[in-house]
Amino acid sequence: MTGPAFTVIPVPGPGAEDVVVATSGPDAGSVFTGTEDGAIFRLSPDGARIDRIANTGGRPLGLEWSPDGRLLVCDAARGLLWVDPATGAIDPITADVDGVPMKFCNNAAIASDGTLWWSDSSTQFGIHQWKHDFVRNTRTGRLFRRDPDGTITTVVTGLAFANGVALSTAEDFVCVAETGARTVVRYWLSGPDKGKQDLLCTDLPGYPDNIARGSDGLIWITIASPVDPLVERVQRGPMGLRKLVTLLPDALQPKPKQTVRVVAYDDRGRLVHDVDLRPGDHGASYHMVTGVREHDGMLWMGSLHEAAVACFDLSAITTTTA
Repeated sequence: MTGPAFTVIPVPGPGAEDVVVATSGPDAGSVFTGTEDGAIFRLSPDGARIDRIANTGGRPLGLEWSPDGRLLVCDAARGLLWVDPATGAIDPITADVDGVPMKFCNNAAIASDGTLWWSDSSTQFGIHQWKHDFVRNTRTGRLFRRDPDGTITTVVTGLAFANGVALSTAEDFVCVAETGARTVVRYWLSGPDKGKQDLLCTDLPGYPDNIARGSDGLIWITIASPVDPLVERVQRGPMGLRKLVTLLPDALQPKPKQTVRVVAYDDRGRLVHDVDLRPGDHGASYHMVTGVREHDGMLWMGSLHEAAVACFDLSAITTTTA
């Protein structure tokens, strides 16, 4: 389905949650996504060809492209994995930290020296109960790093549903989205603030999911759903109320509102782009963007609830805000 500068490309699996564009090797320009049934798909740069290249046997979420031609996959069920697009081979990295299995391995980033950074959204709930953690606001999300020698360190704790992860252009900080708090936390890796954390951005116009640094050097942030006043009130209420809401029948629970929206910030925390495609603007029912990659002026998007990925040509509209 196609609208002005917006194209929806169906994939043969539900919930194409994240997207990544290969930047090197024979797959350069190809787009990868993972679906609810465990499959990893490769799309040709024009979206005309789609190949199933692997199956993790779990639930792939965040994807990252490694310079050696492999995919780093955050699998909600199996943990951190390497996937070889050429052979489909799955090489587990870790499913636990300090001997404790991860509940919700979510999103990652790869540093130039091979250090891996990734998030675990909750110590209490897995992907099938993501609303429980989000509404109850457990603040048990974490950010980890794995050094090239294999050492794993817990870097940040107490995050409100830890989600997308990205590094700055200079790799002087790493940031992680807090879906529940509508912020992006910045942890400094060098400079005078090394070892400290602050906020790259706060009071986002909705709930952020995956984030990624684009080829333009900006940090792109998905807005999976606009702010829900009811959810905001429940999150601030007593834990008894929060638990009660998550035990209601699904039909009575708060639901994400339909939107297609991503924003981009520079490394100073300045809003540069706000791409807000209202339902109907693009002639497609595609919604709930949970993954985003900017590559050479094109925005590739994934969605937890769509059996499709989408792409949008940034040159079609003026989105600069400052």
